[in-house]
Amino acid sequence: MPEVILTGPEGRLEGRYQPGAGPRAPVAILLQPHPAQGTMNHPIVLAMYQSFVKRGFATLRFNFRGVGRSQGVFDNGIGELSDAASALDWLQQFNPEAHTTWVGGFSFGAWIGMQLLMRRPEIKGFISIAPPANMYDFTFLAPCPSSGIIVDGEADEVVPPSAVQKLVDKLKTQRHITIHHSTIPGANHFFQNEMDLLMGEVDAYLDMRLANGGR
Repeated sequence: MPEVILTGPEGRLEGRYQPGAGPRAPVAILLQPHPAQGTMNHPIVLAMYQSFVKRGFATLRFNFRGVGRSQGVFDNGIGELSDAASALDWLQQFNPEAHTTWVGGFSFGAWIGMQLLMRRPEIKGFISIAPPANMYDFTFLAPCPSSGIIVDGEADEVVPPSAVQKLVDKLKTQRHITIHHSTIPGANHFFQNEMDLLMGEVDAYLDMRLANGGR
């Protein structure tokens, strides 16, 4: 997984990039949690990255501003959304023939990822793990433009499952998209003892979507 340096709104962004299986390979961008919780090398972000790489995607994960070797300072989501948009621009520049785009994020990164898909109509699928629906405003998803999967933990001590369920219920009322939702029994916010179950859900969802031509 080659190290790459991207140009972001506040300077350098540090990333890891795996080219796709061919010129028309789909692309995926993976977003880190809040800097207080980890970096682009967080086990959940890394596991999602590897899932997309295994399936032939051109795949990028990167550190938000002020994290690792990325320049700038934490901006409470506003600047991080700009970072994600710049990173996606970079990914698309190297994959101009990509036939579809996915975004995945964990916790804070799930919130940024959902905002990104609202701004970028080319994003056709999303993976949102432990979205912090009790901490951040998700009302911008009106309507949510893409189908995807939301996974949370039954024993999440940071985001109550009821807050995630409320978000899921709202999104499921929309037409023309399908929201899958899975709650992992016994899992906390970081899925420390349930990584296999978490990634089993993610992999099964990805395979289902890809078998349907990405729809």
